Order: sequence, then structure tokens, then C-alpha cells
Amino acid sequence: MKTLLRTSSLALAAALALALSAQARAEETSSTFKFSDPSKPGTLNIHIGRGEIRVHGADTTDIKVVSDTVAPKREARGDGLRVLASSSSYGFSEKANVATLEYGSVRGGDGDRARFEITVPRTTAVVVSNALGGEVVCSDLSGNVDVKSLNGSVKVENAAGGVMVETMNGSVSASIKELHEGRSVCCTSMNGAVTIRVPGDAKANLRLRTQNGAILTDFDDKSLVTKSELTPGKARRTVHVVINRAGSPDEEETLTEETRTVIHDAARKTAEAAREAAQAMKEAARAAREGAEEGSEEIILPPMPPLPPMTGGKTVTGTLNGGGPEIQATTMNGEVVLRKLESKP
Repeated sequence: MKTLLRTSSLALAAALALALSAQARAEETSSTFKFSDPSKPGTLNIHIGRGEIRVHGADTTDIKVVSDTVAPKREARGDGLRVLASSSSYGFSEKANVATLEYGSVRGGDGDRARFEITVPRTTAVVVSNALGGEVVCSDLSGNVDVKSLNGSVKVENAAGGVMVETMNGSVSASIKELHEGRSVCCTSMNGAVTIRVPGDAKANLRLRTQNGAILTDFDDKSLVTKSELTPGKARRTVHVVINRAGSPDEEETLTEETRTVIHDAARKTAEAAREAAQAMKEAARAAREGAEEGSEEIILPPMPPLPPMTGGKTVTGTLNGGGPEIQATTMNGEVVLRKLESKP
């Protein structure tokens, strides 16, 4: 009997804990919006403080937003009032086929996180600014994709438009099913691998650079005609750099002691620039907190700092299948990989 009572008490306690945790977790909502003129391509701007963003293109004329937001923990108010409820919803506006979604703050901690699952018409241009970081995935879009993130991986899948990605810390991968003249692909990470996949018959002009890492490809030397060089700042020296075929175990390079010194100095300067950019982000966040009205639920997100310029390292330029739209991939720490879209991961 005692065992039965103890088991029932444990079950009740577990159920209560589960109910409380579910209440404290996230508030999921689903909403549908429309562009002013659904017959024309629109633009979706996304500005969030911290969280995961997944944008999927589909055969639809609506914008569907499924959000899973977490209400942040608030400090005690100075006027002695207790907070019984606080908003953790996002803001959405649309005008002249330009929609804007905004959410979050720069308070830090575990609060103010969110997960957004967004479905848009395939032709939509998507612009994402993820101030404090989180994974970003954009898929099946023929409109241009522009992503800036402080921390977190960025994936662009099955794209048919221009792609511009910048992240301070995190890997970048882009799968491009179609390349079009006038729509370039540019992917940059300070710390993380950069992988770009294009069809085997794609035509492109290439510029691939890494400071500390290898440059790899599975295209043969007939399709991909390249030249390699060391680019230490303004100076430029041609060196022997073997482009590895994807999966090749070793990287071979011929570097003099002077060249190694140049690479080391360039890496040090780039690291210093990265630290300065991170400090600028912290100062902007602090200014936004201090400038917000006391007791207000809304805090203005600071602007995303630009990535510091990256100089030095190994650079490979060339043409793919005779040349075409521009493809650029750059990282300070990590591999740069160019693969055929048809290849297995």
C-alpha cells in the first residue's frame, strides 16, 4: 500500500512538473499574412535578437509564420509592481510588398530565444539579421537570400537566386541548383568551414580563400581551371598550392619561412579585427539596454557590425566550365570546399 501511495505521489509530482515546464517553455503561435500585391515578388526582412530561423519557399501566395517564443525572465521592477504577464510576441508589418518581422532584445541570458518556421512564395527575397546568433536555414527560394549572423551555422539549400551570407562564428553551406548572370554567390565566415555546391555543368568565376585551412574540390582540372596565390595584405606572391580533391587526405604546399611569417602576421591582424568587432557588438548592446525606457518590454536591437576585412592566406581563383556568375567563399579558420551538387555528402 505504501509503495502504491509513493508511486502515485511521484507520478503526480512528475505530471505537475511537466505541466509547469510546458507553461514556462514556449508559446507557439501560427499566423498568416499577405503581400500587398501577391502577383509580384516580395521581400521579407527578418530582424531577431537570438534564435533559430527556417525559411522555406513554396507554391503559395501567403506568408505563414509559426513561432515558438520564450518569454524572457524579467528583473524586479523598481516601482514595486509584480509582473503577472509579459509579451514575448514578435512584430510584423508589410507595405508595398516589403514585409518585416522583428523579435527579441539584447538582454542576454536564456530568455528572448525563439524559433521561427516561415513559409513564403518561392520568388520572395529574404533578408535575415540574427543579432546574437542561432541557426539559420533558407531553402527552395528563387529570390535573393541575404543572411548576417553573429554566432551559428547558416544553410542555404536548393537556391536559384543570389546568395550573400556572413557569420562571425559558424559554418556556412550553400547548395545552388541554378546560377544566373547578375546574381552572385558570396559566403563568408570568420571561424567555420564554407561549403558551396553547384551543378556539375555550372559556369562560374571563382575566388576561394582561407587563412588557416585547405581549399578542396571534387571538380576535375578540365572543368575547374585555377591559379593559386598567397595574398598577404597588399603584397601578392605566387606560391605552389595544391587544390585537394574532396576526400584527399593531405594538403601540399610550398612556403618559404618569409611567407609563413607573412601569413602569421596577417592572421594576427585579422584576429585583432575580429575581437574589435565583437567588442563593438557588446557596446552596441549595452547602449541599447541603457537607452531603453525603464520597464519597457521592447529593446531596440543594435545594428549588426560588419565583418572585419580578411587579408592574407591562400587564395584560389579560376573559372568553372568556362566562367560565368561570381562565386566567392572566404574563411579565416576552416576549410573551403567546392563540390558538385550531384555528389554524395
